[in-house]
Amino acid sequence: MKKKIMVVDDEEDIVELTKTIFEMDGYKVLTASSGKECLEKLEKQKVDVVVLDIMMPFMSGWDVAAKIKGSPKWNDIPIIFLTAKGDMMSKGVGALAADKYIVKPFDKKTLLDSVAEVLKR
Repeated sequence: MKKKIMVVDDEEDIVELTKTIFEMDGYKVLTASSGKECLEKLEKQKVDVVVLDIMMPFMSGWDVAAKIKGSPKWNDIPIIFLTAKGDMMSKGVGALAADKYIVKPFDKKTLLDSVAEVLKR
């Protein structure tokens, strides 16, 4: 059975790129362009991993991650931050809030290896 990944980013190019990478590697991909849309889709469908941007309008990735990890329904879903925030403070907090932290620009191997790693846990 194909594992499901939700990609959440307000940048359409990033969503399409990561979706293509994951689909070429055999994953089923759901997408969301906002934190609100991500949470709405999680209500309807279980996913195996959430790949989440931090800097989004209205609801940041930090807020989305907190809601996912704070929910008994979703707290077992691994979160991978995929973000342009590469400063040490963000990386440190990101390591606590998510299972992996990847800084944009990213490479395909790092992305796929990170997903494979969190799925093994």
